[in-house]
Amino acid sequence: MAAPNYSLKTNRELLDPNFESYRLSLDAIPTYNVELDAAVEEVTLKDSQYTLEHMRAFGMYNHLHLDPWYQDSVLFVDCKGRLLSFTVTLDSVLGKPREIFRMEADRGRREDRLNASLSFTSATWAALSDGAGRLYLLRTSKRGESTHCKWEPLFSEDLGEPFVVLHSTSHVQAEIHTMEVLLLRILKDAQETKGSGFSVWLEWITVDNTAGPGLEKNYKVTKRRVLRGKSVPHYAAVTPQGDGLMVASEKPFVVTHVDGRPLKQPVTEAVEVEKKPEPFYFWQQTAEDITACVRMPEGVTKESVHFRLTADNISLGVQGVAPLLEGQLYASVDPEASAWVIREDRSLEVTLEKRTVGPMWPELVIGDRRGEHVMSDEQAALILERLNHLTSEDPLANPDKDKPACNSQELEDCDGLPDDTSSLTHFDGESLKPTQVVNLGSHQYLFTVDVNPAEMPCLCLRHDVDALLWQPRPDKPADMWMHVATFNALGYVQASKRDKKFATCSPDFSYAALCECLRHAFIYRQPSPVDGVLFNRKQGRQVGQVAKQQVASLDTSKTFLGFRATNDRLYVLTCTNLFVLKVNNS
Repeated sequence: MAAPNYSLKTNRELLDPNFESYRLSLDAIPTYNVELDAAVEEVTLKDSQYTLEHMRAFGMYNHLHLDPWYQDSVLFVDCKGRLLSFTVTLDSVLGKPREIFRMEADRGRREDRLNASLSFTSATWAALSDGAGRLYLLRTSKRGESTHCKWEPLFSEDLGEPFVVLHSTSHVQAEIHTMEVLLLRILKDAQETKGSGFSVWLEWITVDNTAGPGLEKNYKVTKRRVLRGKSVPHYAAVTPQGDGLMVASEKPFVVTHVDGRPLKQPVTEAVEVEKKPEPFYFWQQTAEDITACVRMPEGVTKESVHFRLTADNISLGVQGVAPLLEGQLYASVDPEASAWVIREDRSLEVTLEKRTVGPMWPELVIGDRRGEHVMSDEQAALILERLNHLTSEDPLANPDKDKPACNSQELEDCDGLPDDTSSLTHFDGESLKPTQVVNLGSHQYLFTVDVNPAEMPCLCLRHDVDALLWQPRPDKPADMWMHVATFNALGYVQASKRDKKFATCSPDFSYAALCECLRHAFIYRQPSPVDGVLFNRKQGRQVGQVAKQQVASLDTSKTFLGFRATNDRLYVLTCTNLFVLKVNNS
């Protein structure tokens, strides 16, 4: 993985250090219920899909799709293979979802089938996966103007193993219409011997109108690129012009194939490591004395050794040779209690007795780097005793008896950090190499949301207790991710929701929303001016703004399958019902 070369720059003007809390509001939320003619299609995980990555990719799938170009419409797929669109014209008079496309009936026979997935490519195109390996590119016309037209498939091809569509985009270059689609698969890797043996595949495919401008539409796959990793990406999207890819994941992704051919991985050049010269002498110490062994030339006798020792200096040499060890000692010694002797291995052993008992010397002769310090058994035992509490089998080991020990069981969920270091990476579309890498560290990923359909989706990350929304800007390499909004304390709040399933926010940042698996949806509004006069009881100061929390309890016992937010409404999907919550009045 490439080393991090970029950091996220927080806009401090969007932070509120004085934010206190959300006030529970009992204001009623108008809620409307639409009963579905047929159940929502929900493909459950198979016994072979047992890993955490399968659960993240397919088990927690959001079955409800919001049209970012026309936010009054949401879409989903039912058990009959129909792609249904539901449009709100008047909240109090809701119609029924209508069919805009029907997939092939035989797709349900495949045992490893996944949930159907949808991505809006442009204002007039959409990418649809049937969950059985087939990709449709559908011409939809302008959806806000022609809400009763059925979508026309101009591209349909079986791409192999089942996949879900993560993102798609459309652009025109040299009068050729091109669509970029990003697919996700989890496949068994025969060469993988560690762990579960599954790998995560991101396939980036390019589909062009090969017939050319003004001719009959003839869309074909012209390029396929495969990236592999070991974790499902939190965020993955293609740049609007198809010249790059952004991926946020716990573990890195590497491009492995281009158009079916394995990509040669760059060979890491061997770095010639400068060999450290062999130590000229070795020395070790105790609290009372020091022992040094100096290498001597072959054939040295006792008579040819020149040894001079004072309280602060030492000089050791051989007749006819420059001094082997000479200089000022780190601390004073007792010359009368010191001695030297020649060993059989042609080394001279010097024993020095410290004048001050206890302190350890960092070096023998000041400025002499030719020696190597060898830790004595006594010194090693002393260090081990001092550090024993860090490696104790007792989780509550406490070297400071007068202070209470920290119990990890008392930590809250939001205090824990992921085991792996997450990263956000931009890949260049031409070289397929990472150009910008951000080490996310403790910035936990929260959710993805489309704010401006003409730009890439935003990703929301936890920064301390807050949730910060980041807008990717691939056209500005020096400032590629811009901080556009802050949801105060949402990072802390969402960590306390043990049953949280989905999270999102409105495109205008007026509120964020979370939902549990059953019944409850939580709305967290941005601070707004207070009607009247309100004082803080503890501080005695007047409060000008209040952030509100609202809780919606839906009349259903079914599990939530979809959750989307617009500026005015919150949509919640179960297998049999679609709930519309009027959050804001325009």
